Parts: sequence; C-alpha cells; structure tokens
Amino acid sequence: MPSPDLSRDSFPFPVLVADIGGTNARFALIADRGADIAGFRTVHTADFADPIAAIESLGHVDPAPRSAVMALAAPVTGDEVALTNCPWVIRPRAMIERLGLDDVLLINDFEAQALALPSLKLDGADLIQIGGGTERASATKVVVGPGTGLGVATLVHALGLWIPVPGEGGHVSLGPEAPDETPVWAAIERIGGRVTGETILSGSGMLRLARAVAAARGLPCPYRHPEEVTAGAEAGEAIGLETLRLFARSLGRIAGDFALSSLARGGVYIAGGIPQKIERFLTDGTFRAAFEAKAPHAALVAGIPTYLVRHPRAALVGLAAYAAHPERYGLDLEGRHWRRGG
Repeated sequence: MPSPDLSRDSFPFPVLVADIGGTNARFALIADRGADIAGFRTVHTADFADPIAAIESLGHVDPAPRSAVMALAAPVTGDEVALTNCPWVIRPRAMIERLGLDDVLLINDFEAQALALPSLKLDGADLIQIGGGTERASATKVVVGPGTGLGVATLVHALGLWIPVPGEGGHVSLGPEAPDETPVWAAIERIGGRVTGETILSGSGMLRLARAVAAARGLPCPYRHPEEVTAGAEAGEAIGLETLRLFARSLGRIAGDFALSSLARGGVYIAGGIPQKIERFLTDGTFRAAFEAKAPHAALVAGIPTYLVRHPRAALVGLAAYAAHPERYGLDLEGRHWRRGG
C-alpha cells in the first residue's frame, strides 16, 4: 500500500482561504507568508449556486489569488464534493479553470478548526477556560462544535508535527443519564431510529430538544426556530431554560467522552456558531459537571481543561497557519490536493 501524501510543499501566494459551512461561507486572503489575513465578507450559501459564484461575487482582488485552501462541512471523497447540509457541490478542477488558480486544497471544516488550536490565545478574545484542569504542552487536543451540524476533530502532536485527525464523531449515540432526562429522551424525534450527538447538539437539534422538553411537560412547544429557544431562555421562559440546561449538560457529556477516547490532555475546545451565543449556559457549572462525570475516570477527566473558542473565524486562522507554514503540520494531502495540469 502506498504511503499517504504528506507533502509539505508551499502553496503559491496569494492564498484564498475559505470556511464553507452549511449556512455561511467565510473567505479571506493571505497576500504572502508573513502577511495578516485580509478579511472578505461572509456570504450565505443559499444566495449562490456554488462556491465559484460566491467567490466571483467578492469582486476584483489585487493581487489575484493563486491558490485556494478551503475547509468544507463534508468529507472530501473525490473530484466532486457535495456539502452535507448545503446544496453546493465543490469542483476543484472547475475552480482552477474559472478562477485562474494553480492549486486547490480541500479539507474537512473541523480539521481546519483543529489546525487553529495551537495559534489561539487564552486571552479572552480567542479563548476562555471553562472550569479547572491544566493543559499539557504538545498533548492531544480535541475540538467539538455545535453549529449547523456537530463537528469533531482531534489534533495529535507526533514527530514534531501537529497532525489533525478529522472524523464524524458528531454521529455517536447520546443517551439519558439523569432521571429527569428519561422522559425528554423518550420524546426526542429519532433520525434513522437513533439519537446522536448531532440529533440535539446542533441548530435544528436545539429545536428538536425544545419540542421534546415541552412534550415531556405535556405542553405545546412555543418555538419554531432555534434562535427563539435561546431568546426564550434569556427571557426566563421555563421551556427555553430547561432546553439550554439540557443542551449544555449533553454537550459536556459528549465532550467528556471525546476527552476520554483520545486522552486529550491538551484540552477540549468548544467551537462552532452556537456556543458563543449561549456562553452563560456553558460557564455556569452545568457543562463542566457533566464533562467530569466520567466514573471510574472522573479524576482523570477533571484534570483536562475545557475552553470556549470565542474567535469568530477560528477555522480561517487554522487554514492561514497551515498555508503559511505547512512544514509544521502533518496533513494528508492524498486525494484532496489538485494542481493545474495535474
């Protein structure tokens, strides 16, 4: 079996970096290896037929990008990549021809979030710590992110390199543990007969959880959109408050499972669009208590720190770090890197 392509060749600058999720696509440009990220606007994926149209809408860029390094909310499996929660299809060869690029690299969106972790600072703007625990230098890190879906990735340090390991951890099963959760879980809408992390720890999942909370109380659900759930909780509404407490508890529980499965002594990082909007529910002790409730290894998990990622464009930070210094990372490029004429 041939070895994976871990090529660390530089990408020609300027490099267009993009974080393309199910709802939003964020773009930025790196003019050269030492330059800061130049921000473009965020666009809604629903407003464009494909990423080429979205990039063309950004207008003329001088100098024009020669490479694109893009993070996608989907597994990269060939020359056409369909996003999981969006009708866009990414076609790297068409991008090279239409946009005049020399290179296109596609990676998983939470792989990019993982690449960002060594660059984020515990300064209140990039990160805040939730609860106790102490980070070990160069130890394994995990990032978990509720947004349109539930993303998970691991970052391992080995042979002097940071190596991101993407996966589909958001689809592991998630069940009730406390007595008050049992009637709620009985009412949760199943997806393919299962309740997974993503079933409730996502935008649509939060609404699904609110409906189950209301059903368990024998009440109609007053919410039709996820943002109404958070607004209701902020207003002190009982169903909204219970939903967000269960959301925080469930997120802590699944984050603790990932901490154990990879022994993430470098920390577990909570990213994605939802956590930044519900920060007070993640920092009131509920999340951390569920994270640490891992008998017989509660003491071990209590020593692992957890962080909330506050940086609004962390994935772009990860892509920029890789584009500027690919020699610091062990990124498998096989089947994900397209070159003009290649």
